[in-house]
Amino acid sequence: MAYIPNKLLGRLVGLRLYSVQFVMDYVQLRFDGELSDEMPVLNCDILPAISRADRTHLPGEPGWADALVGLIPQVVTDSSERTGTGIELRFSDAALRLHPTPKQIDTPEIAMLSGFDDGRWMVWRPGEDSFEDLT
Repeated sequence: MAYIPNKLLGRLVGLRLYSVQFVMDYVQLRFDGELSDEMPVLNCDILPAISRADRTHLPGEPGWADALVGLIPQVVTDSSERTGTGIELRFSDAALRLHPTPKQIDTPEIAMLSGFDDGRWMVWRPGEDSFEDLT
């Protein structure tokens, strides 16, 4: 099947972020929805930035983890995925952005989305798909 940017990521729109799990050197974001049996998980091997109107919280900075956890229990209102900007999930008052610089890449995968009831999943890697600018 041909890759279509934002097709799978867009399925998170309308789902609630209900869990943030910090696992060693990556983070898992778990989603659910009132009318859905699906429970997708976005594993972020590269840690995302969290943007609010007043500032952007970057991984490793004071307040970053609080900003990420503060997205619970918000609903994803929009998503985008494209070369040059990577992945973005928007919530009512914040956005989660995942587009590392080449220096930040220390793993073969940037992120993985799975957990849909039809078995579909996606892995984003540097140099591929919406991260083709990161070679």
